[in-house]
Amino acid sequence: MTARSTAQAPPRPMRADARRNYERLLTEARSSFAAHGTDASLEDVARRAGVGIGTLYRHFPTRQALLSAVFQEALASLLEHSRELAGAEQPCGALVEWLRALITHAGEYRGLSRALMSASHDESSALSECSVPLRAAGERLLVRAQQGGHVRPEVSIDDLMQLTNAIALAAEQSPTDPALADRLLTLTLTGLKPTPTLSPSGGISSPSGD
Repeated sequence: MTARSTAQAPPRPMRADARRNYERLLTEARSSFAAHGTDASLEDVARRAGVGIGTLYRHFPTRQALLSAVFQEALASLLEHSRELAGAEQPCGALVEWLRALITHAGEYRGLSRALMSASHDESSALSECSVPLRAAGERLLVRAQQGGHVRPEVSIDDLMQLTNAIALAAEQSPTDPALADRLLTLTLTGLKPTPTLSPSGGISSPSGD
């Protein structure tokens, strides 16, 4: 068998009618998720798009596949934001701004933060796969902050992704407390700071020696 025959064929372009169905499904999914959360009825999404449920599943085999497609635009915006933050003079401030953006993203639709937390345990899921570039972008910001002595060295990007999802979930479940997400993020940032250590003279010194 030749290399040509074993190579994966590029995806076929959609027919015009299939593309229209795809776009209508995405539009109605966004509307339904905004109104009813990520557990919105997929049958209703298909009906409002004017197609059968079979057509929806041909385009999006799972609910997570539909979620992933819906959030591609938001993901592109987050990735662009991370590139802007990569050159910020204050690496710690850049990381904090990135974490705030992730919390806002995870709280965009009711149930999204829970879905993201669940997807993090299934690397084969569509929602987990679309988060891969987000983790890579966030890791670059995290490493800069760690190299500057602002964040504990053992903290990983997966830790931060789970924390931001948890904060978004807590805020979702406390709609009467709009300041909750900021308070929880402040507590999180305090925990991320390197722990002061005892100097040889018995005094307190920072890990960077300042």
